[in-house]
Amino acid sequence: MLIRPNRRRFLAGAAALPLAGFVVPARAEVAEMSIATRQIEVMGRAATVYGFNGYDGQLGFYGKEGARFQLGLQNDTDIDVITHWHGQVMAAEGQDRAYTGGGALAAGAVDWMDFALTPGTHWMHAHQLSEQQLMAAPMICREKDAEDIQEHVIMLHDFSFKPPTEILADLGGMDMHADGASSGMSHMDGMDMSGDMAGMSMGGGGMVHANDVAYDAYLANDRTLADPEVVAVNPGVRLRLRIINGGTATAFWIDPGQLHSVAIAVDGSACVPMTAKAYPLAQGQRLDLIVTIPPEGGAFPIFAQVEAARMRTGIVLATSGATIERLADQADSAAAHLGSDFDASLRAVHALPERAGQMAHLMLGEEPGYRFTINGKVHGEDAPIVAKLGTRLELMFMNTGMMMHPMHLHGHHFQVVDTGAGRFSGPRRDVVAVPPGGMVTVAVDLDKPGSWYLHCHHLYHMATGMMTEVRVG
Repeated sequence: MLIRPNRRRFLAGAAALPLAGFVVPARAEVAEMSIATRQIEVMGRAATVYGFNGYDGQLGFYGKEGARFQLGLQNDTDIDVITHWHGQVMAAEGQDRAYTGGGALAAGAVDWMDFALTPGTHWMHAHQLSEQQLMAAPMICREKDAEDIQEHVIMLHDFSFKPPTEILADLGGMDMHADGASSGMSHMDGMDMSGDMAGMSMGGGGMVHANDVAYDAYLANDRTLADPEVVAVNPGVRLRLRIINGGTATAFWIDPGQLHSVAIAVDGSACVPMTAKAYPLAQGQRLDLIVTIPPEGGAFPIFAQVEAARMRTGIVLATSGATIERLADQADSAAAHLGSDFDASLRAVHALPERAGQMAHLMLGEEPGYRFTINGKVHGEDAPIVAKLGTRLELMFMNTGMMMHPMHLHGHHFQVVDTGAGRFSGPRRDVVAVPPGGMVTVAVDLDKPGSWYLHCHHLYHMATGMMTEVRVG
């Protein structure tokens, strides 16, 4: 239940907060949100999960370009939460708890938020393994130049009835950011073997693989393909899909089936329109697609198929009276591994100007005991990247491991400028997929001071060490 924050509750919660910039808003008419538990049904079983509940009854937040994210956020759970406004690059360090020293929003406490919204398809989530329990939601800021057509948000999740601490123990890892202990098991013990050794192939002197967590289900807007969401559309119209990969450890391929589709934005940043048969979507990434419904109408599934596997989820777009057939949650064949080909083919609408910059080399590695490293170090042992305000920084990621790593930088949108075949003006993003044995370079203008996390968005990799910081001063 959402309880309206009042000054007494705010002051009680704020006394313990280390965050800078949280002040009681001057306006009285402040919208509220709460973090709370909720009930969903998965595969015929009840499940208790989390949610960011908006004042209007919706999960998440929906605004327009030029508006502000100005509200009180109350933690109605019994756990402390490190909140992260993913993609909201105009949120100052003190308005986002996911930074060194940011602390957590304590159970029962309230944070007051006030920052200008960053246009585009973004999302909010816990910067902890509680994201696995669906502690995530859309955070949409509709662009001023957005076409006046129907829009629909698709939020993807990987789901397990196991708590994330048990999943991590099965993997053999230890959470570097919370109390925990390793079970001593090899990470291969927790690998998803459904679909004939799904996600595994030989390469680079080891076993290239994906899907190291065996999930019970994959969800699109909280539902599986056994009972998918059906979205009413009209024949012959164009529709904008804002797709968010909120998966904790799973990358997807987005398959619009027989519908004509065009990608117009990635990670909330406009790209030169591009059409593909299927679109890769790593953990934390977003994709805006324009799809066209045929004039004769019908029912049209939009599938999200798990990387290197047959499992899938999705929704259905249907015109009035259309017959909706039962959809299998296994595709006929396994999807491919995610690579860099899609990014190599994309071009930014608003490219960064050419300028000299500082370079940082980042070797992404894996060690026994489910330890994932940057330059051979786990977070806490690492040497942060230090740069001056206003600097152009280039980050060259080199993946020496056997899994794809979706690398995310807080507080900034960078540009992909090299995927191993020469320089180009690639897409603007905040998460880039670095494939096994691959190299990807991104460029970013450091336009705000602070300590900004740089980490893998496979959150079990982040939790077991693959995180550092970019310190801008």
